[in-house]
Amino acid sequence: MPLGAAAALLTLVAVQARSGLYRPGPPSGALAELPRVLCAVLLSWCVACTVLVAALPGVTLPRAVLLPLPAVHALLACGARGAVHARRRARNRRRPRPALVAGGGSALRQLTGVLYAHPEYGLRPVGLVSAGPGGDAREAGAAFPVPVLGSAAEITRAVVQNAACDAVLLRGGAPGASGTTREPGGSRPWTAEEAGLAGLAELFTGLGCTVWFVDAPRGHGHPPEPGTGPAAAPHLWGFACRVHHPAPPRCIARAGKRALDTVVAAAALVTAAPLLLACALAVRLADGPGVLFRQERVGAGGRLFVMLKFRTLRPADPHESATRWNVAGDRRMSAVGRLLRRTSLDELPQLWNVLRGDMSLVGPRPERPYFVQRFGQDHPGYAARHRMPAGITGLAQVHGLRGDTSIEDRARFDNHYIDTWSLWQDLLILLRTAGSVFRLGGS
Repeated sequence: MPLGAAAALLTLVAVQARSGLYRPGPPSGALAELPRVLCAVLLSWCVACTVLVAALPGVTLPRAVLLPLPAVHALLACGARGAVHARRRARNRRRPRPALVAGGGSALRQLTGVLYAHPEYGLRPVGLVSAGPGGDAREAGAAFPVPVLGSAAEITRAVVQNAACDAVLLRGGAPGASGTTREPGGSRPWTAEEAGLAGLAELFTGLGCTVWFVDAPRGHGHPPEPGTGPAAAPHLWGFACRVHHPAPPRCIARAGKRALDTVVAAAALVTAAPLLLACALAVRLADGPGVLFRQERVGAGGRLFVMLKFRTLRPADPHESATRWNVAGDRRMSAVGRLLRRTSLDELPQLWNVLRGDMSLVGPRPERPYFVQRFGQDHPGYAARHRMPAGITGLAQVHGLRGDTSIEDRARFDNHYIDTWSLWQDLLILLRTAGSVFRLGGS
C-alpha cells in the first residue's frame, strides 16, 4: 500500500508540473484548471492501482471504492487550487512585484493602467520603455507616475535599483503593426517594434527577469479564426499573455550557491571562533571599546544592509565614514589595525552577514550608498554589479583589484563573473582567496 501511494503521489506531482500548474503566472481559477487536474488525478490513480495489483497479485479492488475516490480526490484538488489562487491574489494585492513595461501605441497606456488598477496580477510598473519609434512610452509616462527609460544602461539600473524580477513586453501595439508575431527564421522582415522587443527580451532575460509577452488588442491586420488560440490561456484583464521564466537549472544552481554559503559560513564561524575572539581582544586592547565596525552597504537589487568588520580605525564622524574612500595610509591606524587589514582578518565578521543572507561568500564587493551613486553615474555597467549578492571576496579581488584600484576594471570583472557564474568558479575564487591571505595580500 505505501508503494502504491508513493507511486501515485510522484505521478500526480510530475503530471501537474508538466501541465504547468506549478508555474508562476497570472492567477487563474480552479475551474479553468479542471481538465488538467482531472488528467493528473486519473493518471495517478491508474498508476497506484497498477502498482498495487503488481505488488499484491491476489488483491481485488472493489468498484464501490475505486469510482468515488478519484472523484473526491479531484474535488479536493480543485478546492485546494482555488485556495492557492485566492491566497496568491491577496498576497499580490498587498505586495505587487516591481515590473518594467515595454511596447508601443495606445495599448501601452491601457496596459499600464490595467496593472495599476488590478494589483491582483502582482505587477507594479516602475518603468516604461518604448519599443520602436514614437513617443508612446512618454505619453504613458505622463499619464502615470512612472519614469521613461531610454537606454540599456537606464533599464539595467532600473532593474537593479527596484529589484525588478518581471518585465512585460507588449506586442502588436505600435501603429502599423501586423497583429501577428513574426516566427523565428521567417521570411517576413522584422518591424521596428519587433526588433526592439527582441532586443529587450534578450536584455531582460540576461538580467534574470521573468518576461511576460502580452498581445495588444486586435486592431490591425487579420485576426485569427475563432477558437484557434490555446485553451484557457492566461490573460491580464483581457490582454492575452505568455510567461517565459528564467532557466530552471540557473535557479537550482542559485539555490546551491546559497546552500554552499550557509554551510561554509556556519562551519567557518565555529572553526574560527578562537581566532575571532583573539582578534576582538587585540582590537579592544589596542583601540579601546567598540570592537565591531558597522557600516551601511548596498547589496543585491540595491537593498541596503549593515556590514560588519573588526574596527581598524575610528572615523572622526559619520560623514567621514560614509564618504572617505581609502584609509590604508591613515596614521591614526594602530599596529593591530594595520595587521588586521593586511591579513584581511578584519573581514571575518562578514561570515555572519553571509549566514544572515545579506552577503555571499563570493560576489561583487559591496560599496557604500554614496559611492554607489557616484560610480553608477561615472562608470557604465557599475549598477549591473548588483544583479547578484555582494561577496566577501570576488573575481576582481583575486586579480588584485582591491583597495585604491580602478573602479572601471572592478566593474568589468564583477559583471564578467556574474555573466559566467558557476559553483565551480566560486570554489576556485575561494581557493585563490585563501592563497592570497597566506601571502598577506590584504589592503
